[in-house]
Amino acid sequence: MPNRRELGYVSAGSTSTIPATTGYGVATGGIGSPTAVTISGVNYEYLTFNSTGTLTVASAGLFDVLLIAGGGGSSGGDNPRRAGGGGAGGVSITTVYLDANTTIQVGAGGAAGGTGAQASSGSSSCLNSTAFSNSVAGGGISGGYSISENTIASSGGSGGGGTSYFGAIFRDGKPSLAPSISGFAGGNGQGDAAGGGGGGGGATAVGANSTGSTGGAGGAGYDVSAFIGGSSLFKAGGGGGGGTTGGAGGSGVGGAGGSNAVGASASANTGGGGGGCGTTSANSGGAGGSGIVYVRFKV
Repeated sequence: MPNRRELGYVSAGSTSTIPATTGYGVATGGIGSPTAVTISGVNYEYLTFNSTGTLTVASAGLFDVLLIAGGGGSSGGDNPRRAGGGGAGGVSITTVYLDANTTIQVGAGGAAGGTGAQASSGSSSCLNSTAFSNSVAGGGISGGYSISENTIASSGGSGGGGTSYFGAIFRDGKPSLAPSISGFAGGNGQGDAAGGGGGGGGATAVGANSTGSTGGAGGAGYDVSAFIGGSSLFKAGGGGGGGTTGGAGGSGVGGAGGSNAVGASASANTGGGGGGCGTTSANSGGAGGSGIVYVRFKV
């Protein structure tokens, strides 16, 4: 689940900036016009930011902010080693007071590794203003081992999954940076070069350990319909580990692990981790998906 800065709560870092009697404000920005929604009998309008932009505050007040960071990229693999899945971007929900325009930064997804490239972690999504600053970490990279890249999985919003390599330092998945943000650990790879890679951690569940030569599934993501209403819409699922049979991407938004093939990249604005390389030759993992930010206010 998202971190404890839930809707209706105010983080300790922002308490001094919020007048006791302040109601919700009004703002514009992002893609399109504000979308009206009713959640648990309360009427809101929300804004969606698919890329970095300005939140224009028309009336000062409180705003609920859902930040999802970019997912981590997956490392490359090499015959017969398979890479783990990238960790999902972190998820944070907070309520802040804003009395001026502010920049909404949407984190980029991490790059895929292999074929001469190094995997990278996802970038943070954040809200910056003179009144308050809030940030959530991008997903961690997965472990991988190839001619061009020997990578240990890293922590992040959600941790990256471990590769199939003999040494535990490569094999083990890495934890989330929780409790500062929301996310879970990546799964472990097999202690066998021909085994599968571990699944990347998701926003609401750990990535699965690999089983034999089958990659672990990515950890489950977060259903943003709890914040924006409507039908279920998952974000921030972990990438599946590579293997002879690749692991599934978490909640359908993490990249799937490759089945003796290149790992799949997560789609843009999902915060999903990249899928691990499951290969019999030198190949790459999948890239992480960029993040997304939602801002809502009561009407």
